[in-house]
Amino acid sequence: MKLSIIIPVYRVEATLDRCIESIVGQTFDNFELILVDDGSPDRCPQLCDEWARRDERIRVIHRQNGGLSAARNTGIEAATAEFITFADSDDYLGEDTYTKVMPQAETCDILEFPVYRFFGSKKQALLSFADRTFHHAKDYWLEGRAYEHAYAWNKIYRRSLFNKTRFPEGRVFEDVATLPSLLSLATSIKTCSQGIYYYFMNLQGITQTAKGAELEMLLRNHLAVIDTWCDAHYYLHVLNIQMDVSELTGQPPLLSRRFINPFSRGLSVIDRLKASALTIFGIKGICKINRFIHQHLHLRHS
Repeated sequence: MKLSIIIPVYRVEATLDRCIESIVGQTFDNFELILVDDGSPDRCPQLCDEWARRDERIRVIHRQNGGLSAARNTGIEAATAEFITFADSDDYLGEDTYTKVMPQAETCDILEFPVYRFFGSKKQALLSFADRTFHHAKDYWLEGRAYEHAYAWNKIYRRSLFNKTRFPEGRVFEDVATLPSLLSLATSIKTCSQGIYYYFMNLQGITQTAKGAELEMLLRNHLAVIDTWCDAHYYLHVLNIQMDVSELTGQPPLLSRRFINPFSRGLSVIDRLKASALTIFGIKGICKINRFIHQHLHLRHS
């Protein structure tokens, strides 16, 4: 068995069949599909069992509800293949994706392939990659801007990376917490131009409904990385999250102040203005200005 595909399943009876069909229909067939029923209260448990009866490559694990990370971890512990990948049950894989990406995945520790983000919505956009090999995790995180697409599901991982790594349970934005740990163990990371993962916008998902407490978890995930890997682009990315957290919670900033040269290469006009404001007003000041502007705009539109 070459590839273990892990799908957490919870309240997705409307999209589960579409997701599974996109996988069992792949021309690459050297895989096991592990469906982790996370105590779903709808018809998902029965649908999973029906699929397992129809296809011997499918295994089902029924467990008490514990959340996405716990379900993924259950799948990891059950996986028997040399490589692991994930899919969310409201998304699906493009035709022949695993046939296209597995030859490259076998030559590295982590392979990332393209994704159609927010597919089917007005925000849909193709995230594509050049065929490139990174031998240092820092280069992939910063030059490849992996922090902007730290998704678990458009990547193939060597199974050994998970020997001591699991997704943090009881937290949200768990991908951002987990990927840096996996990268620190990897000796080579690749991006490729082949394959496609279709990511659908879930209006009820944490990305769309996150409030201050959830965004603070995201911020803390980045703070655990930024002292090790940082450049101007990444710092300003994390600063944006800090501004949102401060606005929503009213709490003092957690991000430490750094000097970011407004003339750093590749910065957008907005980022140059933000870097200049950071130099003049500091993090506390820029967070206060951001909160004031948003409050003023809210009052004007209320």
